[in-house]
Amino acid sequence: MTVARLKARPAVSPREREVSRQDPRSRPVRLKDPSAEVAREPARAAAEAVPVDRTLSAVSRHGLDAFAFFVANLQTGFGPFLAVYFSQAKWTQSDIGFALTVGSLVALLGQVPGGAFVDVVRSKRFAAAVAVIGISGSAFALAVWPSFPVVLLAMAVHSGASCVLTPAIAAISIGLVGRARAGERLGRNASFAALGNALGAAGMGAIGYYLSNGAVFYLTAALVVPTIIALSRIRAQEIDANVFKEPAAPAQAPAASGKDGIRALLTNRGLLCFSACMVLFFLANAAMLPLVGSVLTLRASETATALVAACIMVPQAVLAVSAPAVGRAAERFGRYPVLLLGFGALPVRGLMLAYTTNPYGLVAIQVLDGISASVLGVMVPLVVSDLTRGTGRFNLALGAVGTAMGVGAALSTSLAGIMADRLGSHSAFLGLAFMGFAAFMLVALIMPETRQPPEAA
Repeated sequence: MTVARLKARPAVSPREREVSRQDPRSRPVRLKDPSAEVAREPARAAAEAVPVDRTLSAVSRHGLDAFAFFVANLQTGFGPFLAVYFSQAKWTQSDIGFALTVGSLVALLGQVPGGAFVDVVRSKRFAAAVAVIGISGSAFALAVWPSFPVVLLAMAVHSGASCVLTPAIAAISIGLVGRARAGERLGRNASFAALGNALGAAGMGAIGYYLSNGAVFYLTAALVVPTIIALSRIRAQEIDANVFKEPAAPAQAPAASGKDGIRALLTNRGLLCFSACMVLFFLANAAMLPLVGSVLTLRASETATALVAACIMVPQAVLAVSAPAVGRAAERFGRYPVLLLGFGALPVRGLMLAYTTNPYGLVAIQVLDGISASVLGVMVPLVVSDLTRGTGRFNLALGAVGTAMGVGAALSTSLAGIMADRLGSHSAFLGLAFMGFAAFMLVALIMPETRQPPEAA
């Protein structure tokens, strides 16, 4: 019997349907259409390949919350406390600068290898644990052996471990909740990280004041214990290791591996556009806070330290409050409008800083920095995840975008310093605002919407 004759078979009559209800054995037998079975095979295979149930247990959810919080605590020790610690140890400014430069160079060059390592390692928890232990060990080395060679090695280890830790957290988060809820989860991570930064800075500042600056690094090293405990609470069986290899949408390129996967990233127009936008954003953003600190020192020297601390705390508070809402908005309205909001706050901030003379007004303007930070903290991993769907190269791409951000930040402070010395701080802020506006326009003109339809997510 051919397929055409099967399709031409008359429909079941009302009488036959009535009889079949009374006696199931009398139901008419319909032969299966072989072509329909063949057509259903790819759909069935895709359904079996992608887990449908991504229920996240409360244990894993709270474990990831605590892990993001303690990782931020751990990283706080390597902030401004480094310069204070080195100065107390009678280091010269050139030695301090060289040690910090080593860390910056490793952080810049290690983004792509760090992301590639996380892609290769099947257990993202293992990658995160190795990075946490490396950061803790470098803090312990700084506290116990503050000699120049050990410090250089410790700075290199810390920066390299950080290049692994950031993509590992993103991979764990998206692997736990899936792509459809990634925005909300990344926003929650950013919120807990902001709380960790704020509380960590306050606690370490108090320890440095009442005990010693060296005690800050002992505390940083000890934070490895609660951080690892929090990581162990995340259940490995709930992390989907194949979430970044799920089939791509029809408009996207098919999955690739090895050199083909790297080549696919280099020819990914959306990823290249996003990287260019991030270079311009950090070219305008990175130098704003240091420039604000210099202006506050000149205008209110007696209270400059407290005001600078407030400039750091205000964005963290805004980030902690707004990041979850940013994640939900990205899932509801799309990535493009949320990116425009974050990029649009930057030139407005630069203009307001240029024309504000009140020191307390300069602090209040940092609310806009918190808005940009909350948007970028959520959107960078989210957009990269969208753009690399089906390639299995999410972490490698995230490292590449991180390198672009580092290049922009490194150039920003030098350019702003030259403008401030030759033209004054007012002109420097205007120049940064102009670059911020260029970043905003670049997003508006070339950045595509990357969110997938709900059925494709």
